[in-house]
Amino acid sequence: MTSGTHDYLDDPRNGTILISINGEMHLRDDAKVSVFDSGFMLGDGVWEGIRLHNGCLLFLDEHMERLYEGAKFIDMDIGLSAAEMVARLHAALDANGMTTDVHIRLMVTRGIKSTPYQHPKVTITPPTVVIIPEYKKTDPNTYIKGVNIGRVPNIRPNESILSPHYNTLSKLNCILASIEANKLGYDEGIMNDISGNISTCNSTNLFFIKNNRVLTSTGEYCLNGITRGKAILVCNQNNIKCYETNFTFEDIKNCNEAFVTGTFAGIIPVSQLEDRKLESTNSDSLVNKIRILYNQEIQDYIG
Repeated sequence: MTSGTHDYLDDPRNGTILISINGEMHLRDDAKVSVFDSGFMLGDGVWEGIRLHNGCLLFLDEHMERLYEGAKFIDMDIGLSAAEMVARLHAALDANGMTTDVHIRLMVTRGIKSTPYQHPKVTITPPTVVIIPEYKKTDPNTYIKGVNIGRVPNIRPNESILSPHYNTLSKLNCILASIEANKLGYDEGIMNDISGNISTCNSTNLFFIKNNRVLTSTGEYCLNGITRGKAILVCNQNNIKCYETNFTFEDIKNCNEAFVTGTFAGIIPVSQLEDRKLESTNSDSLVNKIRILYNQEIQDYIG
């Protein structure tokens, strides 16, 4: 049984959270959208995952920018300004009395359709905006034990198929990769791009460390990860050599360390690369140093 990069500590408070649907609050068990909703019917929409830490929505401007860029990419007018969307986020948090250790899933679908059909012309309502705030703390064992990653057959598409840069609700590509990974006994699957270079994992961005050099993909075929960008930033600011470049599995199969990044858990060490044990979970590892620098970036952001 695999674990994963999104393992969290159970919190009974989540059973009675209030969820915002188009600005109205609903108890978790009563929160519903129409079966004619574009998101349910077709995966037509965009989303963001955002953390609330010590009263602060982390890197909020960057999350909002990515959300609205994604909406523009799929030619969807959200119908709310970024400021109005942020106000809805805060309203949902205030309704739940939440102040820290919260992960928010913000989803915007194209709206409700008059009939089951893919074309947006049969959409008859404004976009549906759902905000799900949950109490979520990363399981500490994630950082102690690390995660096991390995190659999967599923690859990342290019922009002519479906741009991998945006958080669209159409996640089947990554879902299939996660299924493949779990069948192979991995927590996350390493996905190549269409040229055979390593791109990303199925739900996190990916970094390798070899001879004290950090390698990550060019970013052309992976999600424009905000935590990924912060990891690159702290490396560049602290004289850690970090290269965004093309490379294959053969180039890194004998790496010393590796880590993955994501909004929920931040910097996660990779303890095993297929059948090889790595040094990533050691206290003196470069991964641990980068994780400390990233956590400091969070503290600096909060002020």
